[in-house]
Amino acid sequence: MRWEFPALAALLIGTAIAYIWNLSANGWANSFYSAAVQAGSVSWKAFFFGSSDAANSITVDKTPLSLWPMELSVRVFGLSSWAMLLPQALLGVASVALLWATVRRNFGAAAGLLAGLTLALTPIAAVMFRFNNPDAMLVFLMIAAAWAMTRAVADGRWRWLVLTGLFIGLGFLAKQLQVLLVVPALALTYLIAGPPKLGKRIVQLFAAGAGMIAGAGWWVLIAELWPTPDRPYFGGSQNNSIIELTLGYNGLGRLNGNESGSVGPTGELPAGGNGMWGSTGIGRLFDAAQGGQIAWLIPAALFLFGVGILLRGKADRTDERRAALILWGGWLVGTGLVFSFMKGIFHPYYTVALAPAVAALIGAGAVMLWRERERLWVRLTLATTLGATTATAWILLSRTTTFVPWLRWAIPVGGILTTLALLIRLPRKPSIAAAAAALLVGLAGPVAYTVHGLVTSHEGPMPSAGPSVRGGFGGRPGGDAGRPTIPGGTQNGATTHSGGDTGGMMGGVAGSFMNASKPTDRVTGILEGNGSEYTWVAATVSSNSAAGFQLATQLPVMPVGGFNGSDPSPTLEQFQQYVANGDIHYFIASTQQGDGGRERSSNSVSSQITAWVKARYTSQEVDGITLYDLTSPIT
Repeated sequence: MRWEFPALAALLIGTAIAYIWNLSANGWANSFYSAAVQAGSVSWKAFFFGSSDAANSITVDKTPLSLWPMELSVRVFGLSSWAMLLPQALLGVASVALLWATVRRNFGAAAGLLAGLTLALTPIAAVMFRFNNPDAMLVFLMIAAAWAMTRAVADGRWRWLVLTGLFIGLGFLAKQLQVLLVVPALALTYLIAGPPKLGKRIVQLFAAGAGMIAGAGWWVLIAELWPTPDRPYFGGSQNNSIIELTLGYNGLGRLNGNESGSVGPTGELPAGGNGMWGSTGIGRLFDAAQGGQIAWLIPAALFLFGVGILLRGKADRTDERRAALILWGGWLVGTGLVFSFMKGIFHPYYTVALAPAVAALIGAGAVMLWRERERLWVRLTLATTLGATTATAWILLSRTTTFVPWLRWAIPVGGILTTLALLIRLPRKPSIAAAAAALLVGLAGPVAYTVHGLVTSHEGPMPSAGPSVRGGFGGRPGGDAGRPTIPGGTQNGATTHSGGDTGGMMGGVAGSFMNASKPTDRVTGILEGNGSEYTWVAATVSSNSAAGFQLATQLPVMPVGGFNGSDPSPTLEQFQQYVANGDIHYFIASTQQGDGGRERSSNSVSSQITAWVKARYTSQEVDGITLYDLTSPIT
């Protein structure tokens, strides 16, 4: 079709402009990862392991693949917010292009373009492809695995199965076990629709498993065999083990809520999470915290998935369109159910993993039904789908009365009129107008949230799209979306807007375990003085507290206890030896009461180190923090 490639060019260029424009407004985004990017841009060992600091004291609590493009970009362009986030935005454009190619292969040009457009306009996708969390890389690799599987279903060649597994393995290196959420859908698709006989299909799936192990295993093997004294501590683990981190804190603990080293007081969560991450259940994705991020088109995607399978009727077992529907529908249903019922750490931005499946089903399903619109029952289904989408938009927009208030009523009016038009057999031009109106109604809500996300700055560990709504995380009426209630703490704003107040966990100049330090010029100047003479210019409890100082000075700052301050790294004895060797210049503590609402056990390693320092070294208060000079003991 002559119009297809100009339309594709417009889609990709438009996505690039939207995602790259004003990219630096997000500042350091998640400073926890920004500090690791800075470290990896000056140390190849830090690059390989994903260390939080260039002196390699401890890693981030994830495998490092998602950091590598950002670190390479910073090596080329220098350290800045734009240089760090540019690869993330480009991954967004690449994800849109790859989804277009994957859906187009089975459903045609219009379906591919609609799928790509829907992904680009998904609110949480637009935020995460401008942010430095691992999810941008994860989503791209999940789409790549789906693309390879569609090729495998088409010709049954071994190479496509192995490539599918390889992409899943690389996805593990981006965000560990979350990538496995799509594996059941991929395997089921090939088991049902793969061209060879059943026995060969099963053997080929084992080959895909081998590809997955190879894609992830090379790094895990090197990391595990590397001499422990010569590598950083694996952050997020309690026993300095990447396997423990994978299966515990980033694995089963996310499902059952029993997570050692997590973000409750003393690094522990109550059993089952205690509702800390919102209520579990089938409606979780439509809750206040998650709804505006992803839920707008989920009912439509599910409708179109079911009806699409029905339309394929008695097609051959190897029918590629039905196989594609099984893949995308299985992805959406399987991942959605895990997100709905997992009891451990769960943030609204996790739902970006649903965006490709929703977008693919919208593109494929809508075009399939549109081609069959001469049938009355198909028109009824189209009308029902639009009606459900309209109702969902009204519910989501009704959670705030101040955000584009007229849209909450414009969508139902337009939805009702367009739904009636879809029920009627119209001539070609009026039917095209009805289709355009349906597209406008369906995407109006997501577009509003996406635009809000693009023009709003996002900093902190838990980004979210759209305005604050009532009934956000933690179940507090009037709470902000995506802002959890930490036991022993306060309702926190994890996503900040320019000039916004994000609550008690910000921690001021010193920072806190949830948000980065904000050093003043005076503090930065003190730290930089003779800073290059030390292995670590300073040490402080928790990675986020360390991150701001490290980004300001571009010198290593030791994050005692890792992200939560609860990892046993370094031990008190190790820290004492570092000080005796003259490796650390300052220890930084806040002069504010508490630690942003977080309490720590007196038996924790970080508390022992803090107490030891306070009892033995001279200090000075500077702009809201206390600097202990570890080269100047109390006499």
